[in-house]
Amino acid sequence: MSFSGFILAGWLIDGSGGEIKKHVFLQIKDGHIRQIKTSLKNDIDQSNLLRRSNLLDLSHCTILPGLVDSHVHLSMSGTDNQQKRKDQLSAGFSDVKDVISRHIESHISCGVLAVRDGGDNHAHAFRYKKECLNPDKTPMCLKVAGRAWHKAGRYGGLIGRSPHEKETLAGSIAKEKENPDQVNPDQRNPDQVNPDHVKIVMSGLNSLTEFGKQTPPQFDLEEMKKAVDTAHAGGLRVMVHANGKIPVSIAVDACCDSIEHGFFMGRENLIKMADKNITWVPTAYTMKAYAEYLKPGSLEVEISKRNLDHQLKQIFTAKKLGVPIATGTDAGSLGVHHGRSIIEELKLLMSAGFPIQEAIRCATCNGAELIGLKKQGLSAGKMPANFITVTGNPEGLPGSLSSCTIYNKSSLEI
Repeated sequence: MSFSGFILAGWLIDGSGGEIKKHVFLQIKDGHIRQIKTSLKNDIDQSNLLRRSNLLDLSHCTILPGLVDSHVHLSMSGTDNQQKRKDQLSAGFSDVKDVISRHIESHISCGVLAVRDGGDNHAHAFRYKKECLNPDKTPMCLKVAGRAWHKAGRYGGLIGRSPHEKETLAGSIAKEKENPDQVNPDQRNPDQVNPDHVKIVMSGLNSLTEFGKQTPPQFDLEEMKKAVDTAHAGGLRVMVHANGKIPVSIAVDACCDSIEHGFFMGRENLIKMADKNITWVPTAYTMKAYAEYLKPGSLEVEISKRNLDHQLKQIFTAKKLGVPIATGTDAGSLGVHHGRSIIEELKLLMSAGFPIQEAIRCATCNGAELIGLKKQGLSAGKMPANFITVTGNPEGLPGSLSSCTIYNKSSLEI
């Protein structure tokens, strides 16, 4: 039975990016927010409300919507053990499913209630969603790409595959959409699945030995435009791994839905993204993690720090230009651990000029909109009463997310 009653919150960050509300009353009816009040008519009304038996007193807490991590790789861990990192790329589903479960629990423990997976080379995350994820037993919403697409002979093998032989990128995407998986799970062909979105790799990785080095695009504009149009025609959004001016420019001109990473893409691309309302998922923490986990004093650490500084400047520019930004961590990358890395990514957004409520918007409303969640991302009237709380005022954020509490229709009990 869904909760109906009242909640008294010390502070509310509603996910819209607007001002933080203090001393807030939320009226909940049948598990949905009916109204939010920041003041009552008089002291008698307030006194009567506080004496209600169906009042949940969270006056010592800050309430905010559940977070969204818009870029993760659930089958991979952030370990710096190179043998383990190698083994996880070839591990079978029977071994990986428990790893994915632990990663999901790590996300939930930090208030992340939705993730968008960017692909793995065996489509383990997709299979996990179909066979193991029980929406009635976990608050996690999982969106999966299955396997990413990359050009044959180019970067991307660890998260996907290249288009089928003698087929275009668009043709391969269309074929995958037209052939839903109907085989026995033990005989599963990872190419025969219906993903929640399409992931395309347009560039290589960032260099850790040469600052600002850019790789050529993997697909030209005609290929990308047809691929994006095909995905959109099938109701699928397109996330594009792209670093550097040319790869990002092609992806943006092809009208993709989001640019992932976007290192060294430049101001002109940011202007185009603002004009086209294309979301950017900067994954800045990846470079901070490299700087912390690689050999101290090495060239790689120096370049990682310079890459991070440049990315933070781009984020600052993007904010001024009005580029939609969604928080994504690239969890599974070296040193980027599932769950707690969202705290680090939010800290970096704040260091680039976002006040806490706007940083939270990147990880709630913007992320929910990007991955197609209409009932998450905002704590507002008519929305489901699903939210997280942290003890204390908003000044403790984002660090206080490490010990948050989740409330939803099944846990809102007096």
